[in-house]
Parts: sequence; C-alpha cells; structure tokens
Amino acid sequence: MQTMDEETLTGRYAEVRNVTMKLIEPLEKEDFIIQSDADVSPPKWHIAHTTWFFERMILKEFKSGYEEFNARFDFLFNSYYNSIGPYQPRHERGVLSRPTVEEIIAYRQYVDSQMKDLLAETHTSEQAHQLGKLVEMGLQHEQQHQELILMDVKYNFFVNPLFPAYKETQAQQAIEPKEAAFVEFAGGLVEIGHQGEGFAFDNESPRHKVWLEPFQLASEPVTNGEFLEFIEAGGYEQPEHWLSDGWGVVKKNNWKAPLYWLKNEQQQWEIFTLGGVKNLDLAEPVSHVSFYEADAFSRWKGKRLPTEAEWEHAAQNLPIQGNMMEQEAYHPSTAQNESTAPLSKMFGDVWEWTSSAYSSYPGSKPLEGALGEYNAKFMSNQMILRGGSCATPASHIRETYRNFFPPDKRWQFGGFRLADDQA
Repeated sequence: MQTMDEETLTGRYAEVRNVTMKLIEPLEKEDFIIQSDADVSPPKWHIAHTTWFFERMILKEFKSGYEEFNARFDFLFNSYYNSIGPYQPRHERGVLSRPTVEEIIAYRQYVDSQMKDLLAETHTSEQAHQLGKLVEMGLQHEQQHQELILMDVKYNFFVNPLFPAYKETQAQQAIEPKEAAFVEFAGGLVEIGHQGEGFAFDNESPRHKVWLEPFQLASEPVTNGEFLEFIEAGGYEQPEHWLSDGWGVVKKNNWKAPLYWLKNEQQQWEIFTLGGVKNLDLAEPVSHVSFYEADAFSRWKGKRLPTEAEWEHAAQNLPIQGNMMEQEAYHPSTAQNESTAPLSKMFGDVWEWTSSAYSSYPGSKPLEGALGEYNAKFMSNQMILRGGSCATPASHIRETYRNFFPPDKRWQFGGFRLADDQA
C-alpha cells in the first residue's frame, strides 16, 4: 500500500477526526451515555474508543516517552482485542457515567495533539511507511465508527416513545416507484479482491479468480413499495419462504415489517428516520432488513440474492458515487445516480446483503499482532454486505469492501437487490 507524505497524512487525520466531532454536535449530553441494546454502543464510548485506537496502536508504540492520558482507559475503551488485555463488557458500555463527556473530549484533544507531534517528527523511511499504514488504518477504523454512531443514535432514539430527531433533514420530492430491470452478465472466469495502491482491509485480498455462471442482477435495490407487497401477501406468516433459523427469529421476535416501520392511528405506514418520523416513501430502497428477510423476499419473488463475487464483478468500473454520509440525508433516497450505467445505486443508500458467508479469500493472512483480531476472528456466522450506505463516508467505500453482520441483525442500513440465473 502506498503511504501518504507527512503533510497529506496530517491533513487527512484532522479531516476525519473533525467529521466525528461534527456528527456528535446535534446530541445533548444526556444522549451520550444511552445504550438501549447490547449491539448498540453509547456515542461517548465511540468517541473514546476511536481515540484509544490511536493511543494504543500508534502513540504507545511509536512515540518515545509517551505518557497515557489515563491508564485506566485501556480497560474501558478496548473493544475486543484479547491480545491487549481485558476490557469492559460490550453490553455494559452504557453504565459508565464517568469519565464525563468533557473528560472524553479532553482525551481526544490530548491524543490529537500527541499525534500531530508524532507525525511532525523525523522518521526513517521504514518507520514512516509503517506509521503511515497504521494511521490510515486508524482513520478507516474511525470512519466505520462514524457510521456506527449514526446507526446507534438512531436505535437509541427509536426506543424513546418521543421519537426524537437527531437532525432535521430536507424532505425528498416524491416520485413514482419504478420496477427494476434485470441486467445480464456472461460470467466466466473473473477476478475479485483488492490489488494495487490504495487502502484496503486485510479481508479484501488477495485478488483471486472465481468462476461465475451466467447471471442477472436487478438494476435497482428492492424498494419499500415492493417489500410492502410481501408484507401484505402474508410473507411474514408463510414459513415456506424462510430459512429455518430465520423463521425461528421471526416467530421469536414477532417481526411483521422492517425495523423502524410504524403504523399511525389511521393504520398507515410511517418510518422512523434520523430526521424523525416520516411517511413511508414507497420508492425508497427498503432498509433495516435482516439477511433472513432479504432472503425470504427473494424466494417469494422466485429470485435469489447475489453472491458477493457476482456483486463485485458487476460493480467493477462503476463510479463510486451516490447517497452517502456527506449528503447528510442519513436515509435512503429516491434520487437516481448521475451515471448512465445500467446498474443504479450500487454505492450508497443501503448496504446490500449477499448470499455469501463471511470467510477468508484463498491465500489471505491476518495482520500481525493485535490488529490480526480486527477482521479474521469474526469469520463465523456472519453474512457479507456490499456497497455502502447513506451513513458511510464516501472515501471509505470501494467495490472490494466486505462488510459483515450476523444474519438476524437489522439496525445497520441493510437492504438488497435481486439476482437470478440466466435462463
């Protein structure tokens, strides 16, 4: 991976770190500690953990004589790195009224100042290369947590009966839903995976060959309107569409619709967004569905989900543009991409479930040291999503990016598009 020069790296560091602080501006102090579910971390923990990452992985390793801001933070804000040491249990992150928000902000400022000094120091070419790789890793990690902040705040606000808005967003102009066409791909021996310059996580490489049978991919993601047809046809009550585990989850949790769908007093569908409760727009890509729901809908339609290799092959050479975090909509949009490519919305709006389980590529090796725990140890009971969402930073996404979640999770901005074999 090519590393940036000191000036560029310092500028990117400041830019990414400032975005996180901008994301928490709409929050009140009372919002920072809430953890309404074991999967959801408080905003205060996110801004502390991303700071801890730079302190523990970089400053303590590279800066001579570095003094920790608070040695006890190593326990509080380690996420899951067992090789580093014990840590606060994930489901108990919301019990920490102390340290205060002010102390966490001071912690960020201290680490940022120390990082600025470190990046300004003179390093050997090998040290500079290694430092650059780790800083970029830390920034990509922080961008993941920027999306998590939006995801987690949304869920925390949803369980509040007042349904508060995180930030007022501009209303979209209603458009008529359009039915997706299917784009044909010849398949054959293709290559997927990252290679060459630019950052990528270890789970994205090496680039390797995959055989694909001829397939079709929908030009658009599945919309709210299409998913509503599934609901009204009794899809959540018909076990024949569901995987056995998925049917068990549906019955256990009494799912009747995607997460954040609500019925008002007139029995009309509404949807909770980071901008508050809105009327359900039938033309928007459906979001906050689990893999099980995406798979069941696909079976109900007589189609299937694409494999991740099919998705990546179809996305190669497409411009990476769309409704992402920078648009500040924080919600899937009906707007169409400016590109004339036959596939629309491949990037942004919603992460798209695939039928592929999360596993390593042939010849893949985890990173050395504690960072070897970053991705590889989660390669069990997870499914792959592709393409980014309305909460993903644009500079964080690429066609090789492999997101992953357990198949029953819905609080991420997860949607899907249909695929099929060619007749």
